[in-house]
Amino acid sequence: MVDKSLFFNINDLSQGIARELTDGVSTRIFAGENAMVSVVRITANRRGQIHSHPEEQWGLLLEGGGIRIQGGKEYQVGPGDLWCTPENTEHGFIAGENGAVILDIFSPPREEYKIQGRGYGVNESE
Repeated sequence: MVDKSLFFNINDLSQGIARELTDGVSTRIFAGENAMVSVVRITANRRGQIHSHPEEQWGLLLEGGGIRIQGGKEYQVGPGDLWCTPENTEHGFIAGENGAVILDIFSPPREEYKIQGRGYGVNESE
């Protein structure tokens, strides 16, 4: 028998912890003991805030495209591109004309993302 409490579908927007990061940037979060997955959806041409946090973060662009800003540099990314953001590195994203869907993985889990809310959490800058 499969324990359904451990299985999810990232396209089912009723699952996970809902969080609006900023206007046009939302996520569904799935938290485990040692890692956390965040499915970020960014509408066309929207820009996320530059921010940092103490957790390591991996990102995988599933759909769309845009510019990954990391450590003060800009990187053009498309579907299938994967990146690692070390702890305390400033980063953000600008979605292209088709928007973007990004799978982020955090280790350890971000405590502020374990509850519904708004905003990116610690070390935000406008």
